[in-house]
Amino acid sequence: MGRWYFSFNPTFERALHGENVHQGFEFAPNAKASFDFTKKIAGGLEYYGATGPATEFDPLREQQHQLFPSIDLNVSPNWEFNFGVGIGLTPATDHLIVKCIVGRRFSWTHEKRAKVKIPSTDAAE
Repeated sequence: MGRWYFSFNPTFERALHGENVHQGFEFAPNAKASFDFTKKIAGGLEYYGATGPATEFDPLREQQHQLFPSIDLNVSPNWEFNFGVGIGLTPATDHLIVKCIVGRRFSWTHEKRAKVKIPSTDAAE
């Protein structure tokens, strides 16, 4: 929406082995709102959560909820960096986390390049 970016990503996660495999699918909502200060710099707020099993959420004190003030640096058309410092909102959440995500953009379309006709340099012509 113009210089604003909003996203909501309600994910369902499942452990394949380990101590949480018996919980089945867990609900983990994520959201982000950011503002483009320039073409290369955006700042915003990100939210990451883990509420427990999708069929019956954990008590709030056992859920994980974090807020990350963050900055996005679009250093080129192909590369971006996302930095944030996360603050835990519940006792089950880490109290402070620093994150950096390196992103690489790919083009999945196969654009046809224009064929360039090279003039002949043959002296016999």
